[in-house]
Amino acid sequence: MSSDDERDEKELSLTSPEVVTKYKSAAEIVNKALQVVLAECKPKAKIVDICEKGDAFIKEQTASMYKNAKKKIERGVAFPTCISVNNTVGHFSPLASDESVLEDGDMVKIDMGCHIDGFIALVGHTHVLQEGTVTGRKSDVIRAASDAADVALRLVRPGKKNTDVTEAIQKVAAAYDCKIVEGVLSHQMKQHVIDGNKVVLSVSSPETTVDEVEFEENEVYAIDIVASTGDGKPKLLDEKQTTIYKKDESVNYQLKMKASRFIISEIKQNFPRMPFTARSLEEKRARLGLVECVNHGHLQPYPVLYEKPGDFVAQIKFTVLLMPNGSDRITSHELQKLETKTSEDPEIKGWLALGIKKKKGGGKKKKAAKKAGEKGEASTEAEPMDASSNAQE
Repeated sequence: MSSDDERDEKELSLTSPEVVTKYKSAAEIVNKALQVVLAECKPKAKIVDICEKGDAFIKEQTASMYKNAKKKIERGVAFPTCISVNNTVGHFSPLASDESVLEDGDMVKIDMGCHIDGFIALVGHTHVLQEGTVTGRKSDVIRAASDAADVALRLVRPGKKNTDVTEAIQKVAAAYDCKIVEGVLSHQMKQHVIDGNKVVLSVSSPETTVDEVEFEENEVYAIDIVASTGDGKPKLLDEKQTTIYKKDESVNYQLKMKASRFIISEIKQNFPRMPFTARSLEEKRARLGLVECVNHGHLQPYPVLYEKPGDFVAQIKFTVLLMPNGSDRITSHELQKLETKTSEDPEIKGWLALGIKKKKGGGKKKKAAKKAGEKGEASTEAEPMDASSNAQE
């Protein structure tokens, strides 16, 4: 690597304070957007309307930033707002004509993302539409996803491997008689890259394998934990429900249909690198053109998958910066009160007791550890972090 390449690499990594600021600004916006969306999640609310409000909030907030920058800075939605209910695993962001509404007691998964200059912050959260403490299997599966996310936060650290995380999160889910859902991937992220080459598998199987890799300082990850009260092997029920796609820049196949060529040129112009929803395209042409674009690999679809009716699926997704002083989780939201308490399994308790920040300075270590013990920091760290304060740390 030449010195120019090294300098470019440094300028785009967490070693640059400006890059860290952009990640944290995107995180602050998406954490607030999540609160806006949660406030809209009420019985009889139309799902498409809520999705639209989430995306509109992110666009509005990012539009006011870097307005006077010398060169144009791309910013906005990094992943369209999805509202996936009960046994729906994810990616449900319907077209304007869809009439689906939320109902009392629904388990709602909200998934969304924001970027500033291509530096991405993603968040996913689960909330049950009810008053008071969440009980029963709904409570179990949210606790499973939340504790698995907290364990993952402590294992996604320099020196650890992606396989360590895959094994641990499955053990956590099993403690609540739940399963981690197959096929969900957690990716390293870089500027304009939402699905980098370093990947953490949710469940390893003979059909799904990834290279074993080690986490390194100054990397950024979106950790996506999806747990189910069912068997964790979701199915695609209806391809027509897929509305989220991402352009594959490596594909140059010459499309045959005029509608397809029109749509792909619209996508290249407006969504060259981030996932988008078909709602953002001219609807009639989109219907005709998207199929050919997907069939020839121009677009990567994000399918809507389902567990069996009666199963409950919970998701917790967060963005973490692997800073020199430890891990910085920049996206999150507090959970509702859950009946299910954290497992007493010694291995799980051991993982949750791991710190996420590096201890400072030689002789001060013991004092710091003693103080932390007095304050009970080791145990409270496992709780979900408050979004607003965490985003601005």
